[in-house]
Amino acid sequence: MIECGVKNLKKYFGADLIFENITLDIKQGEKIGVVGKNGVGKTTLMKIIVNEEYQDDGDIYIRSGSRVGYLEQIPDYDDSINGMDILYLAFTHLYKIKDEMKELEDRLKNAGEGNHERLIKIYGKLEEKYELKGGYQIDEKLSKVIGGLGIQELVKRKFNTLSGGEKTKIILGKVLLEEPDILLLDEPTNHLDMSSVEWLQTYLAEYKGAVMLISHDRYFLDSIAEKIIEITPNEAQIYYGNYSYYVVEKERRFLEAYKHYKNQQRKINAMEDQIKRYRIWGKSRDSDKMYKRAKELEKRLEKMDRLERPKLNSRKIRLNAEGVNRSGFKVVTLENISKSYNKKLFQNINLEIYYGDSVGLIGDNGTGKTTLLRIIEGSENPDKGEIKLGARVKVGYLRQEEEFENTSMDLVEYYHRELDITLSEARNQLAKVLFTGDDVFKTLDVLSGGEKTRLKLGILLYRKVNLLILDEPTNHLDIDSREILEETLTEFDGTILFVSHDRYFINKLADRIVEIEDKKIRNYNGDYDYYKMKKAEILEMEAERKKREKEEALKNSSKEKEEKKLNDKLSKNQRRILSKEKEDVEKKIENIEKVIEEIELSMNENKRDGQKLKELYLEKEEYQNKIEDLMERWEELIILLGDE
Repeated sequence: MIECGVKNLKKYFGADLIFENITLDIKQGEKIGVVGKNGVGKTTLMKIIVNEEYQDDGDIYIRSGSRVGYLEQIPDYDDSINGMDILYLAFTHLYKIKDEMKELEDRLKNAGEGNHERLIKIYGKLEEKYELKGGYQIDEKLSKVIGGLGIQELVKRKFNTLSGGEKTKIILGKVLLEEPDILLLDEPTNHLDMSSVEWLQTYLAEYKGAVMLISHDRYFLDSIAEKIIEITPNEAQIYYGNYSYYVVEKERRFLEAYKHYKNQQRKINAMEDQIKRYRIWGKSRDSDKMYKRAKELEKRLEKMDRLERPKLNSRKIRLNAEGVNRSGFKVVTLENISKSYNKKLFQNINLEIYYGDSVGLIGDNGTGKTTLLRIIEGSENPDKGEIKLGARVKVGYLRQEEEFENTSMDLVEYYHRELDITLSEARNQLAKVLFTGDDVFKTLDVLSGGEKTRLKLGILLYRKVNLLILDEPTNHLDIDSREILEETLTEFDGTILFVSHDRYFINKLADRIVEIEDKKIRNYNGDYDYYKMKKAEILEMEAERKKREKEEALKNSSKEKEEKKLNDKLSKNQRRILSKEKEDVEKKIENIEKVIEEIELSMNENKRDGQKLKELYLEKEEYQNKIEDLMERWEELIILLGDE
């Protein structure tokens, strides 16, 4: 069943055509991702569907009775309203039914016999409606959404005191709680930390209604979308699959279109050659017949629908041909680093980063990721501990929000002064980071977030840094810009440490994941998918341990006095089980220590083989993490066993 249909939509802003010939439909329960270049009209399309904008031509159809939910612009609310009050608005229709039920309850108390039965029937229908629409699950739904979006503290605060990003999270929660038949979301993952994004991902995948979302988060689109709609100025291209399917299918369609274009060009060239021959033959032989054939072919050429040459975005940032100066094998060493502001961010953390590593630093908002980058880069000091940079390390730092002192300067002048090069050299360097033609005369104040990132990255690459530190480099970038950045960084001949919420970007770039959690760090030697797999294993082990402890606590709980002897017997049995586990843990620790000794011997033997030494360092680190986990369990067992 089609919930919403769009046919031949056209939209202008002033004299500028935004898009035309946009035709698509949204089916019941369908999950759709909308992609396209910045400025192509993706948000405008959604606003037209919900009547916040008007089309210049074309039709919109919404099935009768379908409710549409849209992540709206932040509305104004009274100063007395807090975040929870906003969420309650999602249930206004249910509270209205509840009020009617309460009114009937009051009337039933004083109703006569003749009226009582009629009121009971009305009340029964209202209660059935209330239950059917989820009235008895309000608290459960609120708890699920508040916890999932991580807004437990925000809902307690006055709405008008929240930041723009915090308000957006509250409004997103309200839209989700409304459970419309068609859910339209414009960049819903903005302002969410990684755990909230993953919760939203699962929530939307299981959502019963239709979902249409605009997102630059390709991992998010891969996990949710079953159809991708690419908006272009001339049409909406439909792809029946997730984002990864769209990428492959788009290239296939391009190659097929290019093949048709080349075939037509060959045909056109052949016809034009034939026309020339007929004219030459007609002139040399004074033949009207040949001239007639030439004119017939010319008419056929005029009537032919000529295909446009297909274009595929192949822009690429050019790295310096000379490359970078190689650093030593150990690039960064952190020893017992601690840092606090109003609260402790991390405590006694140790980390080593080696030449050629591409390390993704992840963790929830507020865990100190940016602070750790700044400590390594040198613009901030730790409260405790030591940081060492290796031999010949040259650091380049790309901040999350880049700022310029003189924003009225154009790009050529900026590179000329910043890099101390000629204006001609400045233009050449700008071309390497895709600023060409009149773009080089743009002033700094008009640059988009993606352009600022490219501009600053060009400076770092020109300076031949060999340790790139990047803080949320994909922020403000559209998908094309993200892919250009990915391709550039995968070819970088140095070491990369970066923070990002873009899981697709992390998967593409990282060969190590370092997670900050509970003021500690944990290392995972793989990409984001590997991290997710190992994290799930750790959480499963933790859940199993807690379950075991709960069972043990229940077994050791106090019972009735007459069961004391049996209880004592069970206690002895439990001690025997715990003692056996303690012995097993000690054996495991002993075995791992032997493995570490062997690795250290191997490291000594391979100290001149940098790559082999790096692999051994990482392997040793994994085993040391295992020992730490086992030691924690061993200490717990010692406490449980008391004097043993």
